[in-house]
Amino acid sequence: MEGRTHSSGSGVAEDEHSRYRSPLVSRYASKEMAFNFSEEKKFTTWRKLWIYLAKAQKDLGLAVTEEQVREMEEGLAAGVDWARAAAEERRLRHDVMAHVHTFAHACPNAAPIIHLGSTSCYVGDNTDLIMLRDGFNILLPKLARVIHRLANFAEKYADLPTLGFTHFQPAQLTTVGKRACLWLQELVMDEGNLRYARNNLRFRGVKGTTGTQASFLQLFHGDHSKVEELDRMVTEMAGFKKSYLVTGQTYSRKVDIDSLTVLSSLGATVHKICTDIRLLANLKEIEEPFEKDQIGSSAMPYKRNPMRSERCCSLARHLMALISNPLHTAANQWLERTLDDSANRRISLPEAFLTADIILSTLQNITEGLVVYPKVIQRHISQELPFMATENIIMAMVQAGGNRQDCHEKIRVLSQEAAAVVKQEGGDNDLIARIRGDPYFSPILGQLDTLMDPQTFIGRAPQQVVRFLAEEVRPILEPYRNQMEENVDLEL
Repeated sequence: MEGRTHSSGSGVAEDEHSRYRSPLVSRYASKEMAFNFSEEKKFTTWRKLWIYLAKAQKDLGLAVTEEQVREMEEGLAAGVDWARAAAEERRLRHDVMAHVHTFAHACPNAAPIIHLGSTSCYVGDNTDLIMLRDGFNILLPKLARVIHRLANFAEKYADLPTLGFTHFQPAQLTTVGKRACLWLQELVMDEGNLRYARNNLRFRGVKGTTGTQASFLQLFHGDHSKVEELDRMVTEMAGFKKSYLVTGQTYSRKVDIDSLTVLSSLGATVHKICTDIRLLANLKEIEEPFEKDQIGSSAMPYKRNPMRSERCCSLARHLMALISNPLHTAANQWLERTLDDSANRRISLPEAFLTADIILSTLQNITEGLVVYPKVIQRHISQELPFMATENIIMAMVQAGGNRQDCHEKIRVLSQEAAAVVKQEGGDNDLIARIRGDPYFSPILGQLDTLMDPQTFIGRAPQQVVRFLAEEVRPILEPYRNQMEENVDLEL
């Protein structure tokens, strides 16, 4: 058992530190997501599903008594006898029947009707669907909080000019807030995708061994309406609006594809955002939060490594890779079902939600403490803006009576001289100083400061930020308005 020391039979004493534990749970994941895929949640949900089934069967006229239902509810409240369940599974080699026997031992009067008419997938698949739904319900407010923090950041820096980059080469100016909106746009798409995937989930329902409901039709002596009502009642008790009208023994594994696709897509978004932050940290323009006693490097004390963003990228790669699992699983389901999905799904489904949970919590922490260095940003602009302003200077000279071709040649020569200072001598860009020193440009010297104002190079970036936040970001946050206050303090 976890936390206990015992002999493994190999002469090695075991405790929680001598066995592998997934860092997704032991190191990173939130308590609520770790619980969502825990054995406690899984097996108590099985018991709830058996109670839902018994209640519906009783209400529809089968020989199930109120006393049996009440005994099952008391057995649920008493908790799972884990030692008995483990012993039963070792004996029976079947997890569902092990827990049927364990539950029956706690509810002897109800034992004859527990799991009546059902197949293992009644509890297995329906519980998985509940966990997927509840997992999305955990993730969506966290995603909304990231969007909220980043929206506030974008609004604050909507009109702060910064170098744009294409190919990671300096390009036309944008603003810090506009760049954040590029991140936000993808997060907004992810919110819609996750919400759609959650809302599109259905319950497997009460379908029997191969999905035909034959066992339940027999229990109700051929009454099709009661079989359909049983399915509807249990689906409603489980908190779903609909069940899948047709299934094999399992619900279609394409449902898992749909769920992990949106999570993998979220992983790509977070990876891109955190890669950008890492690049900007190298430029010393923007940094993620850095704790007072945090160490960036064991060898280089001055370093402030973007370790949170690196963690997000690292885990996002794992999340993106997980999508291959449900694709292969769905492709390899034989006829009404095959069991080679089981072991894979035990790993890939929880890990996808745990990983998504971790990267959202980490990204929220990052976005709550992003540090911007406007003076560094301005210095970088000043190194590149003279080259970007040359077309404006040419047009001003033409308006002052100059010849475009002559002006172009003058600026070409001066630009190459200034570029040589930057690249070969490591100096500052002195193009504007060279222009000021050339008598040819005397007609426009009074305009140079205006022509070099970074605000004239950012186009409609501030206006785009304002409109985007108002029309596409703030409205989607409205359903989460009562869940916005929670902050994230990372333990590691």
